[in-house]
Amino acid sequence: MIVLMLAFGVGASPIKIGITQIVEHPALDAARQGFIDCLTDAGYGADKVIYDIQNAQGDRSIALTIAEKFVADKVDLILAIATPTAQAVAKATSTIPVLITAVTDPVAAEVVQSIEKPGTNVTGTSDLTPVAKQLELLKRIAPEAKRVGVLYNAGEINSVVQVEVARQAAPEVGLALVEATVSTTGEVLQAAQSLIGRVDAIYVPTDNTVVAGLESVMMVAEGNKLPLIVGEGDAVRRGGLATVGIDYYKLGYQTGKMALRILQGEDPAEMPIEYQEDINLIVNLDAAERMGVELSPELLAEAEIVN
Repeated sequence: MIVLMLAFGVGASPIKIGITQIVEHPALDAARQGFIDCLTDAGYGADKVIYDIQNAQGDRSIALTIAEKFVADKVDLILAIATPTAQAVAKATSTIPVLITAVTDPVAAEVVQSIEKPGTNVTGTSDLTPVAKQLELLKRIAPEAKRVGVLYNAGEINSVVQVEVARQAAPEVGLALVEATVSTTGEVLQAAQSLIGRVDAIYVPTDNTVVAGLESVMMVAEGNKLPLIVGEGDAVRRGGLATVGIDYYKLGYQTGKMALRILQGEDPAEMPIEYQEDINLIVNLDAAERMGVELSPELLAEAEIVN
């Protein structure tokens, strides 16, 4: 049982929270900011919290080094953003309370025992996205599409989970998946180019490696007039065509609320993993023009529009 109870009186020392994320991109950055804003709104301002914010730059060995540093520094709480960093932190400590966010399947990642009862020092929020609905959106936008290329890192368990869902869902909407995998962001452009002439559209799930190199995918999609469906809203704002997905800022804020409960003494082992219930349809009109896609008035009426 992991219990953390911190009370603030006159002269009380600030709590130390270590924040680690696998790579820098807008969705993960938004989750981090949502977490911090939640604690600030609850009265945990700069006088009460010291944050140590670290980024592994896509390197799993650096992620483990960061986690071990937090343990050595005896931080009071850790926020691990994205699956690889969650795995690193879970490996480094079984005693410090850990909040995770932007982790698609915490059980498959082996950081909790079950969704309902984590049973470890780890709990938090999942960013499992509605993959089937995203493929349905693709067919709605491009009903003539038959083959969709999916780009992902096969070393990210979060992406493997999403692609498996896509394999099951694609035939139901008349799509065949064409998979292209990468191991680093530097490989994204070549992988995207490998899809040219083989697919009618491209799908990028919430894969940290590919999303960090999303501009390369956008270049291929625009140059070849291929609709680009992405896994979350920030990727649409960067230039993806559309998504039905979650809001990572809100997900981080939701994780912050769980942190507040731990700071008041709740045991993460007994706190179920939480999901974001609200999903949003977001489309990028400029991206649609660049990709040669005409969006129906009915779809636009339902969507949040970004440029």
